Amino acid sequence: MSDIWGHNETQFFFELTPEKILNSIDKLGFMTTGRVLTLNSMENRVYDVEAEDGFIVAKFYRPGRWSKEQILEEHEFLLDLKNEEINVIAPLVIEGETLFKLDDHEIFFTLFPRVGGRIPDELNDDKLEELGRLLARLHNIGERKEAKHRMTISPQSFGRNNLEALLKTEHLPELYKSSLVSLVNELCEMSEPLFKGIKSIRIHGDCHRSNLIYREGEGNYLLDFDDMLTGPSVQDIWLVVPGNDQEARSDRALLLEHYETFREFNYHELKLIEPLRALRYIHFATWMAKRWDDPAFKAAFPYFGSEEYWAGLIRDLHEQKNRILGVDQF
Repeated sequence: MSDIWGHNETQFFFELTPEKILNSIDKLGFMTTGRVLTLNSMENRVYDVEAEDGFIVAKFYRPGRWSKEQILEEHEFLLDLKNEEINVIAPLVIEGETLFKLDDHEIFFTLFPRVGGRIPDELNDDKLEELGRLLARLHNIGERKEAKHRMTISPQSFGRNNLEALLKTEHLPELYKSSLVSLVNELCEMSEPLFKGIKSIRIHGDCHRSNLIYREGEGNYLLDFDDMLTGPSVQDIWLVVPGNDQEARSDRALLLEHYETFREFNYHELKLIEPLRALRYIHFATWMAKRWDDPAFKAAFPYFGSEEYWAGLIRDLHEQKNRILGVDQF
């Protein structure tokens, strides 16, 4: 039996029942109706729950993924943002608490208000301008406090450490090990000087378009701070506008123009976009390898682990190496 199934808490997490979910919520003072719908989430278990006073969203955290302290730092950041009228969905505060635990298992959960919206099909100029202002305000609040328990994104944490974890799994074929080890180490060595002198603050960390919703009359909301990090502000910016062609550069320039109405941007951080993209590739491969025994991952990523997958990853990392060496990031 693999570690992921052999861990009692994780196995129970996979087998969460509607009865257990509803009972845990009722104990907090809600009166649920029995209606519960599973929502899409790879890492955690998230449910849309009907109570007598309306719908709420219950998020059960995967055991072993984040410590209690790390989750509370996520909640603190969200509440800081909400208190400054930033468009985020903060956890409900119940008798002064935002994080709760199942009675008989070390599984944490939290409750959120249910907020509807739609993922933007495209980011036109108006939305890019608005997102620039939104991210600037988020980063202004992010730098006010430290997140001492959260990971800091760097070539060491997302590069070498992920490589080490990946090599401990059974998923990387021997044929590709030497090439991947050499390439990751080379990318980290090339990237490290670019991170020197760059300020790290609390950031969203995973600010891609699927973590945005648009609400008429209210604008864009930022969702899912589960992967909140300490890192350079450009991490949030390049994920909103991830391309590296001329159109993407123009979009990024427009976003940053309006970002600077609320916060000064260090344009030297743009040199980190391609290193950060490479680190994301490595991190994503390791994440899938560590979660592969979860049936949801096998269904979502059937291609993972094939020779084509590893050859593609190495090809992508070679491309990133060439970009870091020679492409003007500005």
